[in-house]
Amino acid sequence: MPISLATAVEHFPIASTFTISRGSKTTASVVTCAISDGTASGRGECVPYGRYGETIESVLSEIEAVRQRIEAGMTRLELQQSMKPGAARNAVDCALWDLEAKQANKSAAMLVGLADPVALITAYTISLAEPEEMMAQAAKYAHRALLKVKVGTADDTSRIRAVRKGAPGSSIILDANEGWTPENLPFHFAACAESGIALIEQPLPAGRDEALAEVARSVPVCADESVHATADLKALVGRYDAVNIKLDKTGGLTEALRMREEAQSLGLKIMVGCMVGSSLAMAPAMLVAQGADFVDLDGALLLAEDRNPGLRYEASLVFPPEPSLWG
Repeated sequence: MPISLATAVEHFPIASTFTISRGSKTTASVVTCAISDGTASGRGECVPYGRYGETIESVLSEIEAVRQRIEAGMTRLELQQSMKPGAARNAVDCALWDLEAKQANKSAAMLVGLADPVALITAYTISLAEPEEMMAQAAKYAHRALLKVKVGTADDTSRIRAVRKGAPGSSIILDANEGWTPENLPFHFAACAESGIALIEQPLPAGRDEALAEVARSVPVCADESVHATADLKALVGRYDAVNIKLDKTGGLTEALRMREEAQSLGLKIMVGCMVGSSLAMAPAMLVAQGADFVDLDGALLLAEDRNPGLRYEASLVFPPEPSLWG
């Protein structure tokens, strides 16, 4: 049967304003790719990210540029050479994985080599705000095992102490989103150590993170904006202790699995993260997240309304996807 490709743009309202050091948003806009052989159909979702020069229009254009080759039967391995890492390739790659699973009448987990993926503890994100508000938000979600807290101002020490006070029993990841400087690293690191922070994500701007190799990292530091795909990993050794693997950065599940293996061989811890999107975007990442040191797949939880069916979230756990969603 002939292969066909279709794309769609969808908008999901966020339950409350989502704020990081670079700004705020109230809607998650995603691009969905569907690839069908006339009998089976696979889907993938991506979130274009302005920080990386992506827009809805640019992602649609990238996918359209490879339409003929996809409809002629392009494989996932050929896709890696035909599209650059990023959101557009992610949507296509995950759609091909989903299609392959349905054609083979097997789960994507089985195709990856996972006999029985399990539910995982996922972080829940607290947006950047004034310390008192962040403490209240942390207290509201203090029952969760793992919180991810957005920071990234010139002085976050009061925020760090506030969220710890609000959630004394939770493990906490801080995400500075490139908002700190070499000058304020020492007192931020000291506040993190004092408050028992488990991980600091991307404290310095990508490309200007040399200072991380020169300071004592009293808390493990994770690369996010500084790492996109496998080729970026070796340069991180000595500066970072962990890497955040996001399918919208790697360009899909295929590269994410390769990247996880290489990162582990370099002695880097693994965090698996996401952009703010629906359960369809989180589902493939669940396969990469099996055995990860930190999991941050709460994007669908931040929405006012998710896909139906979506991923099952229960307490601090997120469960592997059902085939009706993906894979």
